[in-house]
Amino acid sequence: MKFYSVVAKSYNELYKEEQIRKLNLIKNEVEVISPLLDIGCGTGISTNFLTKDSIGIDNNKEMLKMAPKNCVYANAESLPFKDGSFNTIISLTAFQNIKNMGKALREVIRVSSNGNIVITFLKRSRRLEIFRGLMNKYFKFKEIEEEKDIVFVVKKIK
Repeated sequence: MKFYSVVAKSYNELYKEEQIRKLNLIKNEVEVISPLLDIGCGTGISTNFLTKDSIGIDNNKEMLKMAPKNCVYANAESLPFKDGSFNTIISLTAFQNIKNMGKALREVIRVSSNGNIVITFLKRSRRLEIFRGLMNKYFKFKEIEEEKDIVFVVKKIK
């Protein structure tokens, strides 16, 4: 999205506090087991917060310029990792921006070793009900309402 290219340099100042709040909620809900994949990592705020053994992916080169070295250019619909590569997968407020959310969720399932997955989704997104339907198709999960997002904590892959 062009928006993220424009705000890349000020993203951390604008959103870091909000991201940290979500990360603390995640830390209280799941046991983070390394290695961790952060999908839609942006500037990398969340990538190393829960563990240092992590990798972030994003498809916005301007955002990645602000990110640590363990954040790389990649697309959520075609993850460049082997099956079962990650013990924890997170995605903070990114999935509503993914064109093919179903394909991206199938990729999450493919690279997950154990179903330890947490995805936050913007409440005001027009695509929330579509995403919720996809989550119901692929996972058993619980929802937690956060200030701006719904937090989907996967309990089991179907």
